[in-house]
Amino acid sequence: MNWPRLALANLRASPLTSLVNVVLLGLGTASIVLLLLIGEQLSSTLTRDARGIDLVIGAKGSPVQLVLSSVYHADLPTGNIPKAEADRWASDPRVARAVPLSLGDSYRGFRIVGTTPGYAALYDGQLAAGRFWKAPMEAVAGAAAAREARLQEGSHLVGAHGLVGGGHAHAGHPYRVVGVLAPTGTILDRLILTSLDSVWELHEAGHPEDDHDADHDHGHAHGHAHKSDPLPEAEASHDQEADHAHDDAATGDSEGREITALLVRYHSPLAATTLPRQINAESSLQAAAPASEITRLLQLVGLGLDGLRAFAGVLILTAAFSVFAALYGALKARRYDLAMLRCLGATRAEVLLSLLLEGLLLVAAGALLGFALGHGTMEVLGRWMAASRGVSATGWTWLPAEMVLIIGLVTIGLLATLLPAWQAYRTDVARILAG
Repeated sequence: MNWPRLALANLRASPLTSLVNVVLLGLGTASIVLLLLIGEQLSSTLTRDARGIDLVIGAKGSPVQLVLSSVYHADLPTGNIPKAEADRWASDPRVARAVPLSLGDSYRGFRIVGTTPGYAALYDGQLAAGRFWKAPMEAVAGAAAAREARLQEGSHLVGAHGLVGGGHAHAGHPYRVVGVLAPTGTILDRLILTSLDSVWELHEAGHPEDDHDADHDHGHAHGHAHKSDPLPEAEASHDQEADHAHDDAATGDSEGREITALLVRYHSPLAATTLPRQINAESSLQAAAPASEITRLLQLVGLGLDGLRAFAGVLILTAAFSVFAALYGALKARRYDLAMLRCLGATRAEVLLSLLLEGLLLVAAGALLGFALGHGTMEVLGRWMAASRGVSATGWTWLPAEMVLIIGLVTIGLLATLLPAWQAYRTDVARILAG
């Protein structure tokens, strides 16, 4: 006798009940798969975007905000810091490399970052076309920014105050795009890079009073501006990547200039035990370690994901009870049929196997539906995030935790069908036929 075919026939005999069980299992499985994929890829993205950055030095305020704004460009800066004071820490023997950042302007939602070519090097950024800037008001566009804003070598763009669209535009001072970066799969793809000289020249060009008012209003929007100047835009005078090996020595006077943050790479791991504490205690600046803030952020996100996973687990358990109820009810209705199978030569083990197969087929169908929904949804979300947020995510990946999930689903399916199958195994043929 073909027991798998018989099991399928029994499931088709109650199509609505079977469909409900499969859908419940599928939704619970899809939810867990999606949460696993989101959690893993979020963690990978945060780690990838912070690589090569051991410490962020910026204005006093929230360390999480400092890291989010300077490393992930996902928040407003905490304010400005004097470039001269930043230079002091950049030249510390414990610092191997320091990359300055000036934030405050954007173009069509893409942040314009005043920095040095060393910033692109943090992400192994390579030019796909053109060159890096050699003069003020020259810019290099990240791959996603160039694609979505239709920028190419020779294009011109006008920056606007603020880190989202709608700010006051510097119409009289356009940037000229001189290079486009190749895709890196990091935050670099969604940025427009220029020199610190460009930022300083732009904001010291003798703007009309309405420019000054816009600057002032924007600075207040930050809520954490440096006390000497409310502007979030870093107003400083020269490109500098402070490297302890003096690869990019500072040129020019930095007195009175400001930047937004300094991205630091340690000379040795031992610096992590002394440098941040010293900066926080002995200066007006703040030092935040991206690794620590990432861990804290992921813990906060993890609490939410744990709650959603618990809800998905409830769905799966509900489906398991539903499978149990359906099979147990079917057993009661098919007692005579099972007795006839025994009379036709079926053994107790074969009858038990028939019931187990029904439960496992339901679980297999629910699991297939769930994994297809989970990975499909992640792929759709990944494409949307790549296009709108520059975040690299995909559904075409497999996590070790998913194998654990499969084992768990099979176990739940076996447990849900075990009692009905055991009842079928213990069927008293003579008593049923006599009744």
